[in-house]
Amino acid sequence: MTLGLINANPVVHAKKERVVRNEDPHGDDAVDPLEIYDILLLLANFVRDIRDPEHPYSLEQLSVLSEESITVDEKLGRILITFTPTIQHCSMATVIGLCLRVKLKECFPPHFKVDIKVAPGSHADEESGDVRKTNAFNKLLNDKERVAAALENPNLRQLVDECLYSNEL
Repeated sequence: MTLGLINANPVVHAKKERVVRNEDPHGDDAVDPLEIYDILLLLANFVRDIRDPEHPYSLEQLSVLSEESITVDEKLGRILITFTPTIQHCSMATVIGLCLRVKLKECFPPHFKVDIKVAPGSHADEESGDVRKTNAFNKLLNDKERVAAALENPNLRQLVDECLYSNEL
């Protein structure tokens, strides 16, 4: 966890109850937003909630991610995740994006195209009005080479792993 907290007092929300499904309405190969949301937040039986890099709360509890922020186009094989940092000048937004990317890479076949973006108006780069900064931020989160290079950094990889596999929730 970071020593100097950027958002010392985040708003923490209650976790939503999970809907238990007995049948898959879409068939074996179909994917829907609730399924992706469950993988990202509930993560079935094999991993824990994705934890915020600064706080011992899940991204769901901090309203960084919600079911509504996930769009699936099964015909095109595309998944769009739009997340909202807790504060506009969040320096951990790239770490959150990396966590989402790593988790989806682990859980979905490679034929799915995954786009991860920061919600419009939710980050300081967007508020600055500089479209180039916003596009650069979103491009960073979706560039395979940049993501691979970032994950080669042992300190950054450790932080991502702590967020994905932490027992602190």
